[in-house]
Amino acid sequence: MNRKIVDSGVEWIGKIPQHWTTSKIKYIGQYVNGYAFKPEDWSDEGLPIIRIQDLTGSNANPNLYSGDLPQKYLVTKGDILVSWAATLDSFVWDRENGWLNQHIFKAIPNEELINKSYFYWLLKVAMENMNNDNKHGIMMQHVTLDVFNNFVVPLPPVCSQQKIADFLDRECSEIDALIRKTNLTIQEYRKLKQSVITYAVIEGVRGQREMKECKIEWIAQIPSDWDECRIKDVVYPKDKEIFETDEIVTCFRDGEVTLRRKRREDGFTVSFTEHGYHGVDIGDLVIHGMDAFAGAIGCSDSRGKTTPVVHVCDTVGNNRYFMYYLRSLAYGNILMDLSNGVRIRSSDYRNFARLGVFGALLPPREEQDEIVAYLDQKCEEIDRLIAQKELFLSELENYKKSLIYEYVTGKKEVQ
Repeated sequence: MNRKIVDSGVEWIGKIPQHWTTSKIKYIGQYVNGYAFKPEDWSDEGLPIIRIQDLTGSNANPNLYSGDLPQKYLVTKGDILVSWAATLDSFVWDRENGWLNQHIFKAIPNEELINKSYFYWLLKVAMENMNNDNKHGIMMQHVTLDVFNNFVVPLPPVCSQQKIADFLDRECSEIDALIRKTNLTIQEYRKLKQSVITYAVIEGVRGQREMKECKIEWIAQIPSDWDECRIKDVVYPKDKEIFETDEIVTCFRDGEVTLRRKRREDGFTVSFTEHGYHGVDIGDLVIHGMDAFAGAIGCSDSRGKTTPVVHVCDTVGNNRYFMYYLRSLAYGNILMDLSNGVRIRSSDYRNFARLGVFGALLPPREEQDEIVAYLDQKCEEIDRLIAQKELFLSELENYKKSLIYEYVTGKKEVQ
């Protein structure tokens, strides 16, 4: 059946079916803002404090609160929660009862106007579009209450809302299953990459050979012609001159060391001599003093300058071999044993030397080169597989967003 489509008068919505209406968000529900908990409110027992990290799945250790609060702050299974700061999105709470933290609304639908299931999908689309046009704040993106309340959304007849919600529940559930499966595959590829690196830097790439016992506590055996030493004996910091034309180079947690502007549009690419900065050349080994424990260790692909917390190094052999060796320590959580992570806030050698207490392996230079050639090839192959999966993941997420938008705004009709 052909439906007559008319202009909604709202830019982000566009055209809607003629029998649909529009409404400001404040008229279709009530919105309870969370309680402003303070650190001194936290406890070792009680109900969890539901923060944005709990909604996005990035908080493994929620804070607890053992006191009493008005019941409006209590969240129970099935409640709709709207994050209006940092991550702008809607969620259905599916875990144990908890207390609502600030920066989150508990959204209670006006059941005379809107179906609860459709309300969730509608808020998800609304927050996505508020995110596009009405962001406020510098350090934390957020939507003001005035913007939220007066944001105009499409509103189909109540009799159609459940049908749309059921369709989106079913279709998005299948997409989410694919997203989870793809994420697991990406994790497995990353674990494979870590294991390939660790095996190569400890046992080499020459196959069966004579081995000997290793004195380094986390390594059982190494090839008989390899030497043992301390990191400080083979890796040492270099304080290089910087030039006015140098841009900032940084080391990211995935190990890439490159010009910061290539990956971050934060305006910090002006070229002048900052206090404590030092130069870096292509091929230099770079260790991020704050994030080395997470794998932020690599060889620079650019000439530039680095902040004092990023250490520029040279080695007695192949810089890339020692890059891979140090990454293996990060993957095995060995670096976490040093001050809860290698966190060296100064370029002073005495602080850098804290890393040097760890044991290192020193294969002959010829074999270092062989290991590097092998790992460069293998890591490139695995990275290519990861990139393919990440592209597929992005396509799935974009398709899901498009699907929700098209049905919530009436561009497509559930058959």
